[in-house]
Amino acid sequence: MSLRSIVRELKEMRDGIGNTSRRRVGNRNSQRRTKSHIVPDITLTTLEPVQQGQWANIPPELLLDIIRRVEETETSWPARAAVVSCASVCKSWRAVTKEIVQTPEQCGRLTFPISLKQPGPRDSPIQCFIRRDRETSVYQLYYGLVPSENESDKLLLAAKKIRRATGTDFIISLVADDFSRSSNAYVGKLRSNFLGTKFTIYDSQPPQGTGIQPNRRSSRRFHSKQVSPRVPACNYIISTIAYELNVLRTRGPRRMNCIMNSIPVSAVQEGGTAPTPTSFPQITDEHICPALAPAPKGNVPIGDLSNSSLLEMPAQSQGSVESLVLKNKSPRWHEQLQCWCLNFRGRVTVASVKNFQLVAAVDPSHNVSAAEQEKVILQFGKIGKDIFTMDYRYPISAFQAFAICLSSFDTKPACE
Repeated sequence: MSLRSIVRELKEMRDGIGNTSRRRVGNRNSQRRTKSHIVPDITLTTLEPVQQGQWANIPPELLLDIIRRVEETETSWPARAAVVSCASVCKSWRAVTKEIVQTPEQCGRLTFPISLKQPGPRDSPIQCFIRRDRETSVYQLYYGLVPSENESDKLLLAAKKIRRATGTDFIISLVADDFSRSSNAYVGKLRSNFLGTKFTIYDSQPPQGTGIQPNRRSSRRFHSKQVSPRVPACNYIISTIAYELNVLRTRGPRRMNCIMNSIPVSAVQEGGTAPTPTSFPQITDEHICPALAPAPKGNVPIGDLSNSSLLEMPAQSQGSVESLVLKNKSPRWHEQLQCWCLNFRGRVTVASVKNFQLVAAVDPSHNVSAAEQEKVILQFGKIGKDIFTMDYRYPISAFQAFAICLSSFDTKPACE
């Protein structure tokens, strides 16, 4: 039997099993997300086949060889869905698939939803694009170089812009039709101040390795009946973005700084590592974490993100870890074109004030090479009326990069 025949039978088996097992989960949207989006880890861990079938009895050596061949041959979406199908067959297939599938840092591929919160590759960036819908105020992040004609682009994340009296919120979700913060698809949010000069990125799960534990006695963000048993009902501050004020309101490039509270500055050093989550949290309704205080000022100890009483501690306090700071790369003035220019290497074709490139801003004491300081970690630019490219690399994730790019869409009357 050929490899494609095996994958085809796996997909048919998954569809048959899913119709039975999804009734236990009680999520009406999970079936739709399985077909059109990356299958959440929640689905993979809760859906157990009623009947294992003949595929569960395959010898481990043969099973390992089959899944490894599927993973190596299906390198991009939509063919990458065959790898997810292997993980949906049964418990043994899922364990082998998770063992074979590597993180984006190691392989440069996006497979499961948790890949969106893992750092990108070190050598070459992951190239994506953002599609803006002005009527619905929805922004969709797709995987790929440019939009395809047959609309088979892989949707990674979606955000909805909500204007409030005191600022603007961008609710980020795994799907484009459900932006409820009590949904399984909720990933995080971006919140701005009134002037649109300061933004805070909130994550639905605590940063990896911070040791943050939920507080049972704290107030709950939702009523207990409104929270799904596996939905994290909390927001953790993982980054703050600040645009410099321009009192004279002269037209020019924007200047911004991003404090990555969940990433240490050592991540850009040789041999340094950034937090890499392995799965979405399994938080029950009895474990609801506290709401956080406003965004901190300056660098904050990474292990202290959930304690509002420690948010005012100085950056050099005992036991603290300095956070990574990203700054926009300064453009140069082109005399012949009479405009500010940056080298986007062909990824940006339309001039816009929203275009930017972010690099690491580190002190000489951190022993970071000049090449690492000049390496573009995130670049964002316009290629059409409502189409923008987004390329990111280590040590930030797709979720963090998408949230930073969303801040560029908000109006900033004090900066320009």
